[in-house]
Amino acid sequence: MTALFIIAHAPLASALREAALHAFPEAAQAVAVYDVPPAADADQALAEAQACLRTLGAAETLVLTDVFGATPCNTARQLAERPGVRVAAGVNVPMLWRALNYRQKPLDELLTLALAGAAQGVMPVTVTRPQNQAQKPASHDPIDSHHQQ
Repeated sequence: MTALFIIAHAPLASALREAALHAFPEAAQAVAVYDVPPAADADQALAEAQACLRTLGAAETLVLTDVFGATPCNTARQLAERPGVRVAAGVNVPMLWRALNYRQKPLDELLTLALAGAAQGVMPVTVTRPQNQAQKPASHDPIDSHHQQ
């Protein structure tokens, strides 16, 4: 089964792991994190991330990172030079939950499913009236005194 490794600006990686384990507590051993400190040196970040990846001990790992082009993503990209490691940037909770739900799938398919989960989890949210009913204009007709429900 594929392991997940979250690399993000501190403390986002740890917070995402907590959200992951809220829905998938049984996956605790399969989810590792590395919170990149604010003043992280690129070489130090890579060494620490490599150590975390080794502790997972998985044949296949999906690395999820927060912002493309930032230190966490650049670190993750270097990890992807290893066989059996794929990286996705722009991690969000829907991506993470989708990845955990389908981690028995082959790695490339899992990456595709995780990316779809991320995209489908981003949408506008609007305010609607209760039961989607339009408001009825006030009427002074005593015969028309029923209430909408």
